[in-house]
Amino acid sequence: MTQQPEARLIDLQGDCANCFALCCVALPFARSADFAVNKDAGQPCSNLQADFRCGIHNRLRDKGFSGCTVFDCFGAGQKVSQTTFGGQDWRQAPHRARPMFEVFPVMRQLHELLRYLTEALALPRARPVHADLRRALEATDRLTRGSAEELAALDVAAHRADINALLLRTSELVRAGVPGRKKNHRGADLIGAKLKGANLRGANLRGAYLIAADLTGADLRTADLIGADFRDASLHGADLTGSIFLTQPQLNAAKGDASTKLPVTVSRPAHWR
Repeated sequence: MTQQPEARLIDLQGDCANCFALCCVALPFARSADFAVNKDAGQPCSNLQADFRCGIHNRLRDKGFSGCTVFDCFGAGQKVSQTTFGGQDWRQAPHRARPMFEVFPVMRQLHELLRYLTEALALPRARPVHADLRRALEATDRLTRGSAEELAALDVAAHRADINALLLRTSELVRAGVPGRKKNHRGADLIGAKLKGANLRGANLRGAYLIAADLTGADLRTADLIGADFRDASLHGADLTGSIFLTQPQLNAAKGDASTKLPVTVSRPAHWR
């Protein structure tokens, strides 16, 4: 039976209970507004406990680790832990630690692509490319089931480039249905921009830097938001209904409230209270 898009999107969310805290070990972070300390790749976070749980999980923001609260591996952590390495953790098998940590970032990128492809297949206006999207999804899924050695050797950048061309075509088809001229802000520097109440319906905001931008009450319906940086951006009262390729980590990094209208592909962040 073919898995429905809604079910696949749930599968592409982090399940920390079935992961060996790979994001807390494999990835590096630098002391900044997002992290209270420096940590090298492959070094366990000082807050990591023996049971792979975070010792300050309920106080991450208060302790200076807000970067952890906005992170999502798109389900890559449990895939590497339970499928690629068969449920054998890096503490029980120290010789597995390095390859596990090397594979995790690759798997996360593949799962992120699966997330975008799954969403694209649920978009009626993208029907002309649904067959290509389905083939790309199946090919990417096969890659995620490869061995640790195969994953480590994968040219993930080249694969992303191929998928991105298809996602861009999807975006063009979807946004073509929006009346009027669509703004193109692809990769634009909009840091701190005053965009309160702006009409950005159907806009191309791919990779745009919207850090600390004021998007209060802005119309972002059907906008392409893939890779847009919303850190500390104000989305209070903004309408993101039908926006495409918005992920939970992007939304978690922004500021919003109960009046922010969201697409069905994401959930309202708990800290927006």
